[in-house]
Formats: sequence, C-alpha cells, structure tokens
Amino acid sequence: MKDSPGDRGSDRIISGNCLGRNTPTCRYVMKPALLDATTEEFAAWMRQNGQSPYRTKQVWHWIFERRAQDFDQMSDLPKKLRADLQEFWTIFGTEVVRHHVSPDGTDKLLLTCQDGRTIEFVLMVEEDRRTVCISTQVGCGMGCVFCASGLKGLERNLTRGEILEQVLRARNLLPLEERLTNIVVMGMGESLANLDNLIGALDVVCDPKGLGIGQRRVTISTVGLPEKMRKLADLDRRYNLAVSLHAPTEALRDQLVPINEKVGLTAVVEAADYYFESSGRRVSFEYVMLRGINDRPEDAQALGKLLRSRKAHVNLIPYNPVPGLPYDRPTPEAIRRFVETVDSYGVAVTVRKTKGREIDAACGQLRRQVEADRPQLVEIASS
Repeated sequence: MKDSPGDRGSDRIISGNCLGRNTPTCRYVMKPALLDATTEEFAAWMRQNGQSPYRTKQVWHWIFERRAQDFDQMSDLPKKLRADLQEFWTIFGTEVVRHHVSPDGTDKLLLTCQDGRTIEFVLMVEEDRRTVCISTQVGCGMGCVFCASGLKGLERNLTRGEILEQVLRARNLLPLEERLTNIVVMGMGESLANLDNLIGALDVVCDPKGLGIGQRRVTISTVGLPEKMRKLADLDRRYNLAVSLHAPTEALRDQLVPINEKVGLTAVVEAADYYFESSGRRVSFEYVMLRGINDRPEDAQALGKLLRSRKAHVNLIPYNPVPGLPYDRPTPEAIRRFVETVDSYGVAVTVRKTKGREIDAACGQLRRQVEADRPQLVEIASS
C-alpha cells in the first residue's frame, strides 16, 4: 500500500522479510513464482489438478485486473483450489525490502529476489503520466564509469517474472481508478543483454489480457549493443529505443563507456539508424552530463554534427552524484549553453526533469546503500 501524504519523504524498512535468504536466520521453502510461468505452463498445471480453462483465466484476471497479491484474495475460486495454489505457487517471487517516497511523489522500491539478490524500480507520478522505470539485471556489466548500477559488476539476468513483477508492483501502488501509462526500461542493467526475458515480460504487459499498455508507450534503453539493436528492430514490435550515448566522439566514449572499445560509436549510431528505418520510431539519445568532462562547448558541437542529419532526439540528463565517484552535476549555465549549441544544428534536444533526488532515485543508488547496511537489516528482519 502506498504511503499516506504524511509519509512523503519517508524511508520504510519492511520488517519480517529476510534480506539474503541464504543467511542462517532464513528458513524459506522456495515455491515457483507464478509470473515466471507461461500461460501454457500454468494451464497445464491446472489441468493436472482437475481444473477447467475457466479457472486458469480467473486466476490471471485476479492478478492483472483485480490486483490480487495472494491466492486467498481470490474469493470466487473453490477453497480447495486456493489451498492448492497457495501450497505450490507464490504470485510474486520477490519481496519488498525498502520503500522510499520522495516529496515530489516519486516512489523507489528495493526488492529482494528468491536468491537474496536485490533489484530496484521507480514509480514516477506526473499530471497525466504514471511511469514505471524497471530493471532487467542484477548489477550491470557495461562498466559506465559514472553509474552506481555497475560498481559491483553483473551478477545475473532477471527472469521474465522478476521483470514483470516490477511493473505489477508499481501498478498496485496506484489508486484503483488509475493505471500505468508508460514503461521505461532504464533501471539497473543493460536491457538488450537480457532481451529474450525482457520481451517475454513486455509481451504480457502489453497484451490486452495483461495490462494493455500500448507498445508505443514503452521505451527500452541500451548502452548500444549493435547486434541486439538490430535484432530488436527485426521483431514485430513498436517500442521506443533510447541509446545511452554519453559522448559524441570515439575517444571520449571509450573513457566513459568502456564497452565502446569493443563495439564503436559508429556501429552504435548505424544500428540506431537501422532501428529507425525498420520501425519508423524516432530514436532518442540519452546523454548524462558530467561537469567539465562531456558538457563543454566542443562536446556540444561534436554532438550536433553527429546527429544533425538524423531523425533523432537528444535527452540531456544532468548527473545525479554518486557517493564515492568523482563526478559532479553541470552548472545551469553549462546546461543552457549545451542546449543552445545542439539546437543550432537542428537537433531536437530536451533536458530531463530530475525527480527523486532526495531518495537516491538514480539507478543502483538505493541498492548500494542498502547492501552497505545489509548486516543491520538482516538483524532487523529476523528479529
């Protein structure tokens, strides 16, 4: 349940959950998460238990339409079926560990997975938009030097269900009369490195029998994996693509985005061109601005020259400082000058509004903070 207005800016530790189920204080019996099962797999289980296809549809309806988070809530199912479901399955395979709420209405939740690893998602509420920003991996292997997500490297891909759960949990935070309007895949991890599980989750979310969110309201972010970008373009989907560029030249991008040494800026931009030609969807280029590093006049000029002949949009993101990393937010004057220069080349450019700074809403920051406090939190959870 969402915090009351009096809790704005609060930080809630969800007691009773165990951070890291492999600890001596944890004694959990792992049940498969229903959201990791395909419709066909769950229907087969129901048939084996003597249930009709109608009952299968009822369960999905309870989860996706009526926001059930426990089988006991499914009041029109036979009591025996509810007991069987409760014994074999769990609806969510993750648990909420911490829930931050910013004064600007941004919610950030940290979830623990069944193997004890933690992931984050963010719900942003604006006038006519309800946007969830989801993660696709535990950690990240791309090594962007300014990012908190990849400080410990990549631990593993998220399952289809773990991705889907973030969307459902965000939806369930909203009042009953509201619905999610947008999904951005810009949380922890490199989205396209886990493409199959991501598409599997989004197919459920965008299905009218799921949450019915239009594909054009989904944005997938990538640091730039050309082969995967082309594979995504060849799928029969109409998602928006956002490329995390962060530098307008090969040399500077090699410094900031180490994977660039393997793939190259030219190949990334050419793959973005292919995506536009195949899908008809304009590509956005994300550009995190770091004071004195990539926010200089010459950087703005190089970016304008790189994109001026393309149907593209630049989204400038003033840096959210991460404790322990030597990077700062650009000055307002540097941002204004950068925008003017890029715009002068005929390239559409905007500055992303910063939300949730009070709650460490940048990718990976909450997870990093909580893992530093893990011994204390385990003690709280097991008391």
